[in-house]
Amino acid sequence: MNTTPSGNRTHIGIFGKRNAGKSSLLNAITEQKVSLVSDIGGTTTDPVKKAMELLPYGPVLFIDTAGLDDVGVLGELRKNRAKEMFTQIDFALIVHDINDIDKEFESELLREFKRFSVSYMIVINKLDSADEETKQQIQETYPEAFFLSTSKREDVLDFKKALIDKLSKKMEEETIIGDLLPYGSHVVLVVPIDSEAPKGRIILPQVQLIRDALDHGIICHVVRDTELSDTLERLDKVDLVVTDSQAFQEVSKIVPEEVPLTSFSILFARQKGDLKTFYDGIKVIESLPPDARILMAEICTHNTSHEDIGRYKIPALLKRNLGESLRFEFFQGNEYPQDVSNYDLVVHCGGCMMTKKQMNNRLNLLNQVAVPVTNYGVLLAWGARILERSMKPFKNEL
Repeated sequence: MNTTPSGNRTHIGIFGKRNAGKSSLLNAITEQKVSLVSDIGGTTTDPVKKAMELLPYGPVLFIDTAGLDDVGVLGELRKNRAKEMFTQIDFALIVHDINDIDKEFESELLREFKRFSVSYMIVINKLDSADEETKQQIQETYPEAFFLSTSKREDVLDFKKALIDKLSKKMEEETIIGDLLPYGSHVVLVVPIDSEAPKGRIILPQVQLIRDALDHGIICHVVRDTELSDTLERLDKVDLVVTDSQAFQEVSKIVPEEVPLTSFSILFARQKGDLKTFYDGIKVIESLPPDARILMAEICTHNTSHEDIGRYKIPALLKRNLGESLRFEFFQGNEYPQDVSNYDLVVHCGGCMMTKKQMNNRLNLLNQVAVPVTNYGVLLAWGARILERSMKPFKNEL
């Protein structure tokens, strides 16, 4: 857990035509041979991802994509994989070869970026290959673009400074808990240890919440559910208890009613998505048809067991409450159905491994076809009959 998780990095997509110099740009930025470079069009096939610290801005993830002018059957597949990145990125670099400026191609890209609310920067590459007349003409056409030759280190360093400036103006840091509790507050994190907990460490949402609390001067007490009662008795002040969703019912019995209680998953639903949307989505559950079609969406991929929340525990909970004829479909990782209109409900994980942009794009897609969506933590709180209590810390947002 020494590196920043992908979901907490600013995702920067690199787009352009074949041989515009996209891969050369990524290699120059990272000062590594991350992407294969050649004069043959279509060298980059699947998107190539590279995480790095873009100092002083912070952690980013660059995504080098195939040329969007690719041709043929394989070319179409490469283009489609590149276009899938539109829903995942926070910022885009449109790379042009100065000798092959294609305004129509660029306009198509800009329409997509507008559709997905993606900020962008235009980069004119291969500056050293153009004559002075061409340079002047293109600079007049693109006064705000950045011009460079990726083979010149000074150009690349200047570009990184310009990129950092753009990112700093467009992005603002989000917090998980820092806007809920004031400096010096005490929060108790309940971390059950079961077969789903990685050996020798705790899971990502717990790590991220601890770090966010530290960043905001909030005092964390991390305990198992078996030591929770003793911990609460020893503390003079508890401002919030956050539990793993699977232990909601047991923890709720231990935590006094006057002490606010919620879950890791609900906190991430708030940070990465839209808590009100997830809360509204839970209201349709009891009116679902007996054979409702339910999509279970989880962004991270892992080995599943009989204790897995998305594959087993939530489906079992819903079947106990609504009947055995419910139909479930499961999607993990970045896989997601193109057509979601045939589902009666979508249940999404907390999203700790995805960006806010990815989550919001999924929510917008569901909103367009009027399909309700809720979140693992919200649904488990409903199942434990403590939904209203778990939402009380956020009552002004619902």
